[in-house]
Amino acid sequence: MGWRILLPQEIMQEGRDYLESRGHELVTGSGMETEDIIRDIKGIDAMVVRLSKITREVFEAADSLKVIVRHGAGFDTVDLEAAKDHGVQVLYCPTANSTSVAETAVFYMLYCSRNFTKVKDTFIEDYYKAKLRTPKCELDGKTVGIIGCGNIGSRVAEKCRDAFHMKVLAYDPYKPAKDFPEGVEVVRDINRIFKESDFVSMHCPTTKVTKEFVGKEQFEMMKPTAFFINTARGMVVNEKELYEACKNNVIAAAGLDVLQKEPMDQDNPILYLDNVVVAPHIGAATVEATNRASLHSAMGIVEVAEGKEPTWPVKAIDWDSATIYTDLKEEEPACQLETASI
Repeated sequence: MGWRILLPQEIMQEGRDYLESRGHELVTGSGMETEDIIRDIKGIDAMVVRLSKITREVFEAADSLKVIVRHGAGFDTVDLEAAKDHGVQVLYCPTANSTSVAETAVFYMLYCSRNFTKVKDTFIEDYYKAKLRTPKCELDGKTVGIIGCGNIGSRVAEKCRDAFHMKVLAYDPYKPAKDFPEGVEVVRDINRIFKESDFVSMHCPTTKVTKEFVGKEQFEMMKPTAFFINTARGMVVNEKELYEACKNNVIAAAGLDVLQKEPMDQDNPILYLDNVVVAPHIGAATVEATNRASLHSAMGIVEVAEGKEPTWPVKAIDWDSATIYTDLKEEEPACQLETASI
């Protein structure tokens, strides 16, 4: 007998077809807010979650729920502890949007390097000021510092290395040096990323370790000509201190796909700086990434329904005891410290 699968938001047709062809019933939700899901969750076996927040109250209201799939690479909107307490498996789609987000990060680098916010605001009234008197620079030969070198960070590193001949520094304390992309310099002192990079690109999740771990101190380490790019999560940055750094030209500019509050407040002052570009978290919003995420979500549900080991389970990490690597060369043994910190 097929499962009843709740869709608080629509998924793409390929994912729908995959589930329905295997006998499962898709239930269109009454809305994407948490209270809507609580109202709809009775009798539901599985759920695909896109933007909705899945709180403990959702799990308490569920009476048949067996699996939740996060339609993307992040899973910070799901209460993993509550899922565990209620015996609900949580899956995600860690590779579905990697290419799309990596391309978005490079887009922000190009946009900022051409000072395009100022250019577009100026060129109609003063063509030559926009063309000749607004500073611009190339990516070629510059240094990019990647913080978080997982699926997305690795792709950004490869694109910067191959397409723009950039020097790539990468910091990820939870990854052994042998697993970093070729031609990337493994950095174990995060301060080097801020001090040496012309572009700093964020690719780490929000955790107890990374919450607002970039702020005034880090921006003051950066070159005044450097650019800060964030396509990860808004909460990894102290937004008020980023605003001050851009407003006061401590750094040259910022390209932000994410903010701490989404949808953003219209009166957020960072939206109106002429050296900042902000978009509504569009990194994974391409047709290709959405198609892949819908299909991967469907595949995960079917794996669990058929009693198989799922390909992409979310594994809760104890950040206090997580392995931290200090190796710089492949032949050197990895080291483990007592506590994890970025």
